[in-house]
Amino acid sequence: MAKPSNAPEGIQHLHGRIACGEFVADAAIGILLSEAEQWNCTMPTKLSVNVNAIAQLRNRRDLPWPSVVGLSRIALEAGAWGITVHPRPDERHIRRSDVQPLADLVAEYPDAEFNIEGYPDDRLMEIALEVRPHQVTLVPDDPAQATSDHGWDFRARHNFLKPIVARIKGEGLRVSLFADADADTIAMAAETGADRAELYTGPYGATFDDEDAAERELDKLQAAADAARKAGLGLNAGHDLTVANLPPLLARAPGIEEVSIGHGLTADALEYGMTGAVKRFRSACGEEGPT
Repeated sequence: MAKPSNAPEGIQHLHGRIACGEFVADAAIGILLSEAEQWNCTMPTKLSVNVNAIAQLRNRRDLPWPSVVGLSRIALEAGAWGITVHPRPDERHIRRSDVQPLADLVAEYPDAEFNIEGYPDDRLMEIALEVRPHQVTLVPDDPAQATSDHGWDFRARHNFLKPIVARIKGEGLRVSLFADADADTIAMAAETGADRAELYTGPYGATFDDEDAAERELDKLQAAADAARKAGLGLNAGHDLTVANLPPLLARAPGIEEVSIGHGLTADALEYGMTGAVKRFRSACGEEGPT
């Protein structure tokens, strides 16, 4: 899809207000999505709620609340497509003991999916093959990183990733690889045998107060999405996505099948409750208006 440089002014102007941090009402989100649909955007994108931040809050005390399973249930009842976790070795947020109860919860919802993400060391592989989530998202994180902040170097890590992807797919699980918004390299993810690439949207999320920078990042994301689709990859996206910046992304990079959102959605839940936050993000994904 060519860059919609002549896209409806509502898209350009509304995104400008978003980038400048101005409050955007839910009604305005609906207007933006309507205009986005005129540009052949594939809607809706499915919402997977990343519950790492909930676990991190719980872990501040040696207490069982907030309940990761309880709030995940509320998210699924509110219409979330799935639940995402990243069980890091240091258990700074999701603990290994959280994973199976969450898998059991998701199994209660026939249309929902469970996504486990992480660096594919022996521990992560053991968890994934034992729990058998619907999707395993592989990220190139160093254990000391505060959060995922870059995609795989597919050229340098091809020989490392290919047998791991084959092993996971051999168990009947879908594989997604974390990828930078780089149109020149993202297609290489397909050469590993992966089913999907997850576009790392952190640099885009960081442009909330800079409209020009946001447009530059959207250019990169659109080009990478086009390249990934041409290579036969499905598309996910995640990192620092919000109710405000999701619609412009989906307008420019149509075909994103799933977004995994944790920090922004958890922050919204403090103000709107988990049910309200999920409904707001579903609306931003083009699924339905908040109720």
